[in-house]
Amino acid sequence: MKAPFVLALDIGTSSTRSAIYDDKGRRRLETTAQFSYPLLTAPDGQAELDPAAIEDAVERAFQKTLAAWRKTKSPAPIAAIGISCFWHSLLGLDAQGRPLTPIYTWADSRCRHDAELLRKNPGETAIHARTGCMARASFWPAKLLWLHRTQPRLFKSVVRWVSPAEWIQERWCGRSTASLSMASGTGLLDGRALRWHRPLLRRCGLAENRLNPISDAPIKISGAHSKRFSELAEVPWYPAVGDGAASNLGSGAISPGIAAINVGTSAALRVVVAGKPAAHQSLAPFGLFAYRVDGHRRLLGGAVSNAGNLRAWALRELNLPDNPATLEKLLRARTEPVEGLTLLPFWMAERAPTWPEELPSAVIGMTQATTALDLLQSLQEATYHRLAQIAEAVEQAALRKLAFIVSGGIQHSPDALQRLANVLGRPVYASDEPEASLRGAACFVLEQLGLHPAAPQTGKAIRPKPSSARAYAQARERQVRLEASLRNAL
Repeated sequence: MKAPFVLALDIGTSSTRSAIYDDKGRRRLETTAQFSYPLLTAPDGQAELDPAAIEDAVERAFQKTLAAWRKTKSPAPIAAIGISCFWHSLLGLDAQGRPLTPIYTWADSRCRHDAELLRKNPGETAIHARTGCMARASFWPAKLLWLHRTQPRLFKSVVRWVSPAEWIQERWCGRSTASLSMASGTGLLDGRALRWHRPLLRRCGLAENRLNPISDAPIKISGAHSKRFSELAEVPWYPAVGDGAASNLGSGAISPGIAAINVGTSAALRVVVAGKPAAHQSLAPFGLFAYRVDGHRRLLGGAVSNAGNLRAWALRELNLPDNPATLEKLLRARTEPVEGLTLLPFWMAERAPTWPEELPSAVIGMTQATTALDLLQSLQEATYHRLAQIAEAVEQAALRKLAFIVSGGIQHSPDALQRLANVLGRPVYASDEPEASLRGAACFVLEQLGLHPAAPQTGKAIRPKPSSARAYAQARERQVRLEASLRNAL
């Protein structure tokens, strides 16, 4: 029997990518496709995507990938399709499976008031203990309550609430299910029983039949798409895994003691934990998440909203050099924090570890001598301080020190990697895999086929400089004190 090839798809908040992978998890580079779409935002907290734009991007990506695959010397049959999809986003469908709403992404914060009420009844501690998710604007419960309150007719007319990946699967396969991974990111999954949490559904005004059934079993492509894409006829389409879980799989951060750090537009730190938590053990420390990779693996960690978006803002607004090499050289000479400058990087509503959704951003210590480069450096470091806090909490929960594999846009900057190591006070290893989530989608289905692709290579350890690490530890204490002071003042 020939080794299988799989088709991987990564549905992201800014673009969709696809490619063919072999049984070792190696990407056929010539089959890579990517199509972008805009995130629709407004000052009131709106952060939506157009379902039609994502559907079009998926179809175009598959067309381009398969066209390239046909041109290879001996295109082998495709054995399965694996999907990575951005977690937490919500889409309402009618009885025919047509969208009645836009896709509300995790970043849509118009439901902040409803999240606040949810934290009071039934209480955030109880919700987190059962679901592994906080009672915050990022998750489905707050969004559902907001829609029920502000658009009751729309809420009532929606027959099913799904993730974008479930809707796309339904369009291609005729029906869909919610994977354990995607269900765990909604905030509505009972993290111990691994089924929809019925008391929370009732709190949100939902019957269980208004959500998809939970299953990791594949569904075969059928109907019009199987005719248009003959290579995919009857090919099993596995329900999507969350992009964070896929990133760990794709970067090789799946063994005990190895955590993945991804720094792109946002950032996250995650570690895979096997088995069920003990009855007396919490799903995750309060403030962190406990999602699922699948039925036997959990994903423990935390995400921060403000990372690469801060750099993009600084480059756009602060008249900095637009040459990346120039900026890299300028920042490389700065090995310690800017003296006297402390930032709370809450340009967007922040998440882990303290979830300060109500707090504004803050810059303390600016003087006439403060430069645009000072601000860029301090914004970058402020994000890394949040990741360092998450790392400390994850290590306490895992009862072990972790090694950190780093992926995302940060991979392209030796200075940023060294700065992250300095702030963490720990070595980091840059992943050689440029498409961790896309590869993770392939790795997940290869596992289902009984294969175990090897982890990608990493570079040499990037070790912290001791004097810099000490200075950044003190800077982090100042950031923590500033956040506490601002919280008390408000």
